[in-house]
Amino acid sequence: MKEANDVILRTVSKAAVVIILTFSIHLFISGHHRPGGGFIGGLSFVAAIVLLFLVYGIDKVRRNIAVDFKKVAGIGVLISVFTGVGGMLAGKNFLYQTFGQVHLPVFGQTELATAVLFDVGVALAVIGTSLTIIMSIGDDR
Repeated sequence: MKEANDVILRTVSKAAVVIILTFSIHLFISGHHRPGGGFIGGLSFVAAIVLLFLVYGIDKVRRNIAVDFKKVAGIGVLISVFTGVGGMLAGKNFLYQTFGQVHLPVFGQTELATAVLFDVGVALAVIGTSLTIIMSIGDDR
């Protein structure tokens, strides 16, 4: 069987994936002070990977992104839980947020908060779970 000539689709999808991933990072970073965060940032990241699945095929993308997404989901859940337990170890409530200002060489005065760690865990859990489900559906032949 002859392979389809889809040069335009592949070229446009590469640009679209870069745009979606950039927007995903923006959603993740802005989530602390504005709408967004780990959940929607993770889902938009998954949307970019699904676009790659549709254009290049699940097997080719899986060969190039050799990650066990079940482990990614597990690590994300652990990060989120340990972030919550950290507040309890300090004698506060579960998921108690602490934050402070630090001076970073390139960025200057920057706020660091435990909520960002929680969002990292949520993003990893969403990415791992969603891609595991999507790939298992895609493998069901």
